Amino acid sequence: MKRLPFGVSRLDRMIGGGAPAGSVVLLAGEAGAGAREFCYTATAMNGLAGADPDQFERYYGDLEAEAVLPDAVHYVSFTDERGAIVDEMRYVLDDDLVDAGMADVSVVDLGEAYFQVTPVPTAWYADRTSDITDLGDRTDRRDVLETFGDYLTEHAADNLVVIDSVSDLVAAADEQFGWADLTVLLKGLKRAAHRWGGVILLVVNTDVLEPTEYGRLKEATDGTLSFEWESGGSERARTLVVEQFRGVLSRLEDEDIVRFETEIRDNGFDISNVRKIR
Repeated sequence: MKRLPFGVSRLDRMIGGGAPAGSVVLLAGEAGAGAREFCYTATAMNGLAGADPDQFERYYGDLEAEAVLPDAVHYVSFTDERGAIVDEMRYVLDDDLVDAGMADVSVVDLGEAYFQVTPVPTAWYADRTSDITDLGDRTDRRDVLETFGDYLTEHAADNLVVIDSVSDLVAAADEQFGWADLTVLLKGLKRAAHRWGGVILLVVNTDVLEPTEYGRLKEATDGTLSFEWESGGSERARTLVVEQFRGVLSRLEDEDIVRFETEIRDNGFDISNVRKIR
């Protein structure tokens, strides 16, 4: 089975090269526990692989035999512009990695569709830049979910698409659309992604979710990577748990692996230790 690398080399090696092609993966975590750092790493590393293979090998190493790089990388945001996203990435990743890795990444700002029916003043989000591409008529007041879906239909096939974040859509639920509309859209996305053959990462902050809402998001995706804080004595540690993931969890269970200790380095999110089931 063809796999697309997450860009976290140690994790990719353990699961046969990355996420199975056609997967929708939920990156769900407590604030600061690593979900966003994971998505930054996936974005920059996959962008770097296409832009500068030599530098990619230095940061990441060799790809696994089953791994295939995405044709392109798209980073979709509902609230932030490209400059803000890149600046935030610099707090996590080495500057050289960000500069080279983001050079060919398409950053898509859906802020106009997201904010247009809110009390937010138009001047705060309507300053158009070259970061927004292929979104059609700027005067078209379409629903943000429709705009989002149209973009994925056009750009997701064989690509890595990072959605930052589903938390923004959760915040808009019941104001711009219903919660059921969001979950049905994600179930439809799961169906379409299997045909498209790329990988879609959905970032969500679990602090803003009710347990039933979190369960519905997990049900609407192929895999869930859960990022948590663990406390021991006076220190806290970031951990990663693979809660469910077709084509991935079975490999880890064969090795009796249940939990990863993680850390953030200059080359991004990384696994520092493996916890086995006892």
